[in-house]
Amino acid sequence: MLSIQALGKRYGDTPVFHDVTLELAGGEFVALLGESGVGKSTLLNCIAGLDRADQGRIAVDGCDLAALDEDGRARLRRARLGFVFQAFHVLPHLSVAENVSLPLRLLGRPHAHRVQAVLDAVGLAGLGPRLPAQLSGGQLQRVAIARAVVHAPALILADEPTGNLDPDTAERVLAVLRAQVREAGAACLLVTHSAAAAARADRVLRLGPDGIRPGP
Repeated sequence: MLSIQALGKRYGDTPVFHDVTLELAGGEFVALLGESGVGKSTLLNCIAGLDRADQGRIAVDGCDLAALDEDGRARLRRARLGFVFQAFHVLPHLSVAENVSLPLRLLGRPHAHRVQAVLDAVGLAGLGPRLPAQLSGGQLQRVAIARAVVHAPALILADEPTGNLDPDTAERVLAVLRAQVREAGAACLLVTHSAAAAARADRVLRLGPDGIRPGP
């Protein structure tokens, strides 16, 4: 589902990481740890085609990102990726339900029952009509998670998805991610600082300046 070979990234003369090699199969839930500033979020952005690596290769569900133009990468994200952003990135003028339904609408398959089922699963039942400004940070994080999984993507990239959640709610949303991996055959790469979240993964890896190694 995800294949990364000898990936490297620099900002100007400053290396972020190099020689990152990683394989994720469908149905696999992998946690990625690493010190602050080592490039975990940058790596997720490169995988999603939101940023470009300086060397190496990324393939998502068999598609080589280097062979796609900007529109092609956007179509890949729309159809095959679910991204839980650390900063939420919900649209303030849309309701909770409308935010969550966006991936389905962009794919031309709106499904109100699916949206409601995902909202229920992340503990947001009854909050569909609310606007983001009416929600707490933890609730906004759950909106972002629901939006990332509603269209049953092949690959889920989750950047600190439990960072704003209390332990009980964090456990609940991790269960949603695990269910997506188990039931839909998706692969999930979870960036986290949480030992409890990492403990739910099938594998734990650690990113450093010189690549990825088994964690913790």
